[in-house]
Amino acid sequence: MIDPDAFAKLICEWCLDVHERDYVLVFTTPSAAPLVRGVHRELIRRGAWPLGLRIDLPGLAEDFYQLASDELLDDYPPLDLVEIERADACLYIDAPENTRALADVDPAAIARAALARAAIREARTNRRWCITVWPTPALAQQAGMSDDTYASFVNRALFLDRPDPVAAWRELNDRQATLVDRLSEAREIHIEADGTDLTLRVDGRTWINSNGRRNMPSGEVFTGPLEDSANGTIRFTVPSSPRGVQVEDVTLTFEDGKVTGATAQRGQAYLDAALDSDPGARFLGELGIGTNTGIDRATGSVLLDEKIAGTVHLALGRSYPETGGRNQSSLHWDLICDLRQGGRLTADGEVIEATGP
Repeated sequence: MIDPDAFAKLICEWCLDVHERDYVLVFTTPSAAPLVRGVHRELIRRGAWPLGLRIDLPGLAEDFYQLASDELLDDYPPLDLVEIERADACLYIDAPENTRALADVDPAAIARAALARAAIREARTNRRWCITVWPTPALAQQAGMSDDTYASFVNRALFLDRPDPVAAWRELNDRQATLVDRLSEAREIHIEADGTDLTLRVDGRTWINSNGRRNMPSGEVFTGPLEDSANGTIRFTVPSSPRGVQVEDVTLTFEDGKVTGATAQRGQAYLDAALDSDPGARFLGELGIGTNTGIDRATGSVLLDEKIAGTVHLALGRSYPETGGRNQSSLHWDLICDLRQGGRLTADGEVIEATGP
């Protein structure tokens, strides 16, 4: 089992760097109650204010998307923005009771609501923020594990099984800094695997060391590729579950940065709707390389799966401004290509990641 107090200390010390008199917002579900209490206690110990605990009850999101008028879909409560702007830090804990809760919701409605809330999303990115996970039976079932096995898996991914978790994340930060240094001078990235032969350019862009500050667990380096540079085909063999919709075996073809062909063995309707969200949805916003050896199998949760050592992921849609990426979209969908069975990633011809025979 995961010790909620140890987890809360890691979040407040390493991820959010909470200081006295900070205002902290927490968004989650009732299933994360042990961690919420742990975080609440840790914030108070540090002299910080739990500005708000936003607990999303099961069924509320489905009700909104199914019943909301056009006016509600295309707007947001002004107080939501005020609250984010007042906060010093925001914590999002993924702890679903049902990972398929939004499977029957029209993807277009979700995309409209996301587009309308762009101002809230922008305000959030200008603050300290962290997205993490608390094990639930639904997540364990999605991962194909027992509850106890899944909890132990997440515990290892968080480095909470280490004598000093914060020190372990510092060590990962240092290892990834070396990789960032190697990639910072790169011009062209070439990804090769079964069904995959894709090139894209990254010259002039900034590589980010994702060391657990914003995603916990983390373990990746990423950048924003040049928007018109992707050419070729890539196959994503790791399943994806965006908003509870199962999408499997996606193959995308790019011409001068734009998706011109897209197939999925499962979830084609969702894939098509996502690509049609807005003009930026057919272009790439991120290229990431996973490094976390504590995550050794796919679980159906992108927060974990994109960090698997030996994988590379591309995100359709919105770029992270800190990378120099300029693509704008309401969509940011990470898709994962597994290189562990003979694939490789090279930078200007130099092998960065290669596995298999």
